[in-house]
Amino acid sequence: MDELPLSTGTLLGALAILLVLSALFSATETGMMALNRYRLRHLANSGHRSARRAQQLLARPDRLIGVILIGNNLVNVGATFIFSLLVTHHFGESPTVLIAAPVAFTVALILFSEVTPKTFAVSRPEHVAFPMAWVLKPLLRVLSPLVWLTNAFSNNLLRLFGINAASDAGRPQQLSPEELRTVVHEASGLIPETHQKMLLNILDLEEITVEDIMVPRNEIAGIDLDDDLDRIVEQLRRSQHTRLAVWKGDINNLLGILHLRKTNALLMQKDITKAAILAIAAEPYFVPEGTPLHTQLLNFRQVRRRIGIVVDEYGDVQGLVTLEDILEEIVGEFTTNVAQATPDIHPEADGSFLIEGTASIREINRTLNWDLPTDGPKTLNGLVIEELEAMPESNVSVRIADYVIEILRVEENRVHTARLRRHRPGPQRDWIDGQ
Repeated sequence: MDELPLSTGTLLGALAILLVLSALFSATETGMMALNRYRLRHLANSGHRSARRAQQLLARPDRLIGVILIGNNLVNVGATFIFSLLVTHHFGESPTVLIAAPVAFTVALILFSEVTPKTFAVSRPEHVAFPMAWVLKPLLRVLSPLVWLTNAFSNNLLRLFGINAASDAGRPQQLSPEELRTVVHEASGLIPETHQKMLLNILDLEEITVEDIMVPRNEIAGIDLDDDLDRIVEQLRRSQHTRLAVWKGDINNLLGILHLRKTNALLMQKDITKAAILAIAAEPYFVPEGTPLHTQLLNFRQVRRRIGIVVDEYGDVQGLVTLEDILEEIVGEFTTNVAQATPDIHPEADGSFLIEGTASIREINRTLNWDLPTDGPKTLNGLVIEELEAMPESNVSVRIADYVIEILRVEENRVHTARLRRHRPGPQRDWIDGQ
């Protein structure tokens, strides 16, 4: 039996130290990769020195992984060598020993130096990564020649598969809107529910256009300069709106937007003229249909306007959109009373709702927390016509998704009023004929 180069106690102590180092390398690899990159960036920008070092190391993950794996493998080779010396010295080199010893050492290595430390590092990545960042930085300098050689070989091998590890490592992590929505959803325990909804609504602004929230042209309040002057003055005095559109003959001949605050002094005068009214009207601001809400919100801020007239590709007026409409898409309605929130929706005692045909689908969904389809027509009337594929008739009901729409009143080939309610559980039927 060969003599040991050192005492058994010294070798056992060295073996224990190597196993601990192996555990540290394993935990560091997992801890570094499990760090939340956005929290790490925040801590680094806030002056956290350990976070800054960890961020520098993660800027080149190929080098980081290289130094960790080189260190870990060197430690494991050393531990295996010492364990082999101790086993052969004390137990000989019988076939049983040569089979059982590697199996036992592998199990111990996996258990104490791989699974346990990596599991801990996953649950506490900052506790592992931040202290070890101070060790890895100088170790990287010491092992830089070996790390460079290893990375040169591995990076060239990756290029065969079209991967450039060096350039890809420098790219900042970016989240798609869908991924960002998931992050906001999962942060429900960290931020109030109201703030969470607002953040999600902001993300949805990219998918909503001004057509989805605009006031239709037939509901735009305004004055026609072709009307009698007395009627115009009476309209100015009784209007419940703060701003009125001004046109001549037809709304497509829009001349301006009149703020009623500017009309106070004008109404005190005896001789009011249409020219004087038009003189204090602001020039109309036109918005192309299809403009996303997040773009229009920035446009309102840039031009310092609160009202935009939505026009189609031919320049015809389609509706009106306001800054308040966009803000309501973010923060919700400024009232919790359904009747006050929108005059187009009237709750009934039986739980149903009388809704005007001109009400927008998004307005109905937002007010009632429903999910009527919004990928087609914008109004309730358009939704019913699309489903019927014909002009609507009164005393007819139709089921769309999980909602029953009963047409109560039809005027000029359009739905004027309908009763809506959630469909009760029962047999699936697409059509319900009214009696």
